[in-house]
Amino acid sequence: MADNFRVIFVGLAEGADSQAVTNALTEKLKTSPEKVAAFFNGKPLFAPCPKDKALKQAKLLSTLGIKSKLQQTAATQTASQTAYDSQRDQRLFDALDYITSSLIRLEEKLEDIEQRLPEVELSLPDENNEVWEDDDLMLDEPLSTEPKKRGNLVLYSLISTAVILLIVLAMYLLFPNLFSF
Repeated sequence: MADNFRVIFVGLAEGADSQAVTNALTEKLKTSPEKVAAFFNGKPLFAPCPKDKALKQAKLLSTLGIKSKLQQTAATQTASQTAYDSQRDQRLFDALDYITSSLIRLEEKLEDIEQRLPEVELSLPDENNEVWEDDDLMLDEPLSTEPKKRGNLVLYSLISTAVILLIVLAMYLLFPNLFSF
């Protein structure tokens, strides 16, 4: 997509008479003095065009004693902003896809570990197996304390890893210049 530019009025050259410049410009472009006056007030005189044509228009104005500058049109700026947004969205979707696939792999590994865990517990000998004498140590009342539950250390570490990854992704999305490599 070619960039379009518009010639914008900046001011008159030193020693240039505004009435003489207005008359010369209306005669050169065969336009009305009202359009030239509107150009002096900030309205565009020419339609948006490629940069080389806009430079020729600015050169024509400078020969008549008018200072001007080129301004990129809003449509081009919007298109470049749209392209940037689409690239940003694509990077965001790629990052989310990566995190999702990482979480799926972690979940699969966790399930694999959970399946192996009962096998490992069964194969380990009990350390607390002692021979008890039945007559003196048996209590008539059941014990009120429940056995301690084993912590899911692996599960908690995987969840904390996922949370850290999400925090890093959020920081990357909020402050992209912070992570420029």
